[in-house]
Amino acid sequence: MISTQGITLLFGKRVLFEDVNIKFTPGNCYGLIGANGAGKSTFLKILDGEIDPSAGEVIVTPGERIAVLKQNHFEFDEFEVLKVVIMGHARLYAIMEEKDSLYAKPDFSDADGIRASELECEFAELNGWDTEVEAARLLNGLGIKEDFQAKKMKDLGGVEKLKVLLARALFGNPDILLLDEPTNHLDLEAITWLEDFLYNFDNTVIVVSHDRHFLNKVCTHIADIDFGNIQLYVGNYDFWLESSQLALQLAKDANKKKEDKIKDLQRFIERFSSNASKAKQATSRKKQLEKLTLEDIKPSSRKYPYIAFKPDREAGNQLLTVENLSVNIDGEQVLKDVCFKVNKGDKIAFISSSGLTITILFKILMGELALDSDNFKWGVSTSQAYFPKDNSDYFNVDLNLVDWLRQYSRDQEESFVRGFLGRMLFSGEETQKSSRVLSGGEKVRCMLARMMLNGANVLLLDEPTNHLDLESITALNNGLSKFQGTILFVSQDHQFIQTIANRIIEITPNGMVDRQMTYDEYLENRAG
Repeated sequence: MISTQGITLLFGKRVLFEDVNIKFTPGNCYGLIGANGAGKSTFLKILDGEIDPSAGEVIVTPGERIAVLKQNHFEFDEFEVLKVVIMGHARLYAIMEEKDSLYAKPDFSDADGIRASELECEFAELNGWDTEVEAARLLNGLGIKEDFQAKKMKDLGGVEKLKVLLARALFGNPDILLLDEPTNHLDLEAITWLEDFLYNFDNTVIVVSHDRHFLNKVCTHIADIDFGNIQLYVGNYDFWLESSQLALQLAKDANKKKEDKIKDLQRFIERFSSNASKAKQATSRKKQLEKLTLEDIKPSSRKYPYIAFKPDREAGNQLLTVENLSVNIDGEQVLKDVCFKVNKGDKIAFISSSGLTITILFKILMGELALDSDNFKWGVSTSQAYFPKDNSDYFNVDLNLVDWLRQYSRDQEESFVRGFLGRMLFSGEETQKSSRVLSGGEKVRCMLARMMLNGANVLLLDEPTNHLDLESITALNNGLSKFQGTILFVSQDHQFIQTIANRIIEITPNGMVDRQMTYDEYLENRAG
């Protein structure tokens, strides 16, 4: 078990946490959520001991091991992949190193024999004989196959390195597992494997993630950082989201009778109490939910951007036709004989094991990458707005946000442009920020405002949820779901795809799969 007592953290005059008392118990998975800058990653570092709080202490049950997902890609470059995973269990790895050193001595003494015997006993207690088998199983599950496991880390790409570091954190059945954005850059198969792993994990997990489907699948509790403190909620992310909105509505209904409010709460709990994220904990969680009172659920201070795409005109029936599109880059075939026709009202999620494949496709369709032959044709009544995966070129100008967005607006009035910035949570002095100093999330919100001003009837979006917080992802998700035009998009966010797409196109090295169905239906058919 891990808990905090009176944790306070100050940065100058700013109070990030104040007198935080919270307990994380075995068998539960806690989703740590909060607005950008609330201190999610910082709190994990406090729990791990990497950052000392200004006051208070972290208490860990004696003998329990904490494992943390490291994000430094270069820390282990000179080590073999399999060894890096095993190094995740520091004590086990130290025993293995000391054993090997003893047995390699040319003058092996009686004292060495006694020490080796002690190490062998501890090695067996730590299930050391299955070390390499377990490490290989984790790597295989995350998509790092055997031919990569003997390589050095420096020979792997960035995504593969992330998978190895994740396997390192999971290795050896840690008592307490701290994961900061574990699904970042993972492919959908690896995310599904990780969901299943954590779903069946018996110890304590505390995870920060912007993937709502992931949080709903693995979390038994939500730990919400708000107002400088952390409030625990029984249930998954959807439960927290709806309960905070219910609390806000109940607070507004000042004249409503308390009996009516209690009935609203009871109906809400009944919907969620049977929806367990871990079957073996269903009864326990149901009992906890049933004990909730009106005072237990609190409105959130979160702010959601307003995202709505409104086409200037309706598109005709001829939208886009792609025929026999093939592309080679640096001698590698990225696209081969790609053919599809986009119909009015299609919301198509594109899937590929290579993110580059869809990025190249979208660049071609938007005219950013020229082809020798004309293999695609847009309908004359279509207009397109594009969200690129890499937006850095758009911000290489020293303009404040008003002037930056004014570049893309037909209405040049400052009040009009400020109105759009306000929708995206930029107000007051924030609108005078230079476009060069924006964070990743701020740049994405600016790019979405640019798209909204476009008035297009076809939207192309390449990984639009990257860098966004949960509130912005939810707002974008809702905006695209309500959009009356046509969407072509790629995302690694399961819930984003499931709630928007009505058609799935998967581009594989062996050809294309094109299905008119939801994402969950597609996955079910593919698994079958």
